[in-house]
Amino acid sequence: MQPALQPTLYELLEALPERLTGEILNGQLEAHPRSSIRHINVGSALGGKLHDPFQNGNGGPGGWWIFIEPEVHFIRNVEVAVPDLAGLQRERMSYLPEDHRLEIVPDWICEILSPSTASSDREVKMPLYAHYRVQYVWLIDPIRHTLEAYRLDAGAWVEIDRFADADQISVPPFEAISFGLEVLWGFRKPTIVRRNNPVS
Repeated sequence: MQPALQPTLYELLEALPERLTGEILNGQLEAHPRSSIRHINVGSALGGKLHDPFQNGNGGPGGWWIFIEPEVHFIRNVEVAVPDLAGLQRERMSYLPEDHRLEIVPDWICEILSPSTASSDREVKMPLYAHYRVQYVWLIDPIRHTLEAYRLDAGAWVEIDRFADADQISVPPFEAISFGLEVLWGFRKPTIVRRNNPVS
C-alpha cells in the first residue's frame, strides 16, 4: 500500500474553521481567532476613510485598490499573510484577480494590533513584509489609541511618525488627505454646548 499523502500547509489553512484566520509565515501555519468588535471597527473605519479618495477618486487622487483582510500570497500557497488592510497602486494591478488570492505584493499594509497578534505582527510579519519589499506599513493599536507609520529604506523599516488619540494625521502613502484619528476609536472629541441661563 502506498502511504497516504500528507496535506500541504495551504490545504490545512483552507480546512480551518471559519472562526479562525490562517496564515503561513516562514513555513509555519498560524491560526488566529476572529477579531474583536473594537478591532473590526478600526479596520472598517480606516478602510472607509481611504476607499473613497484613493480607490474611487472622490475627494482624493484615486489610483489605488484598498482591500480589507486580503489573502496575500507572497509565494503562491507557500508564504501567505492576511493583513488587516492592504493597498495596491492600480498601475501595478489594472484589474482584480479572479479568485481570492492577491499575488502582487501590496504597496501598503496596515496591521491592527491585538493582545494575541501584536508580537507576531511586529516580530514575524514586519520582517516578512520588508523581505518582500512592501513600501509602507502602519501599525494601529486600538487599546492604546496609537498609529505608527513606517517606510521601507534599504530593506529596513524607518519610522515616519506616530500619532495618538485625536491627532490629525496626514501620512504617506496617503498624505493627500487628512483626518482626525479619533474616528478609528469609535468616539469623537466632545463638543461643548454653551446654553444661556433661562430668564427668570
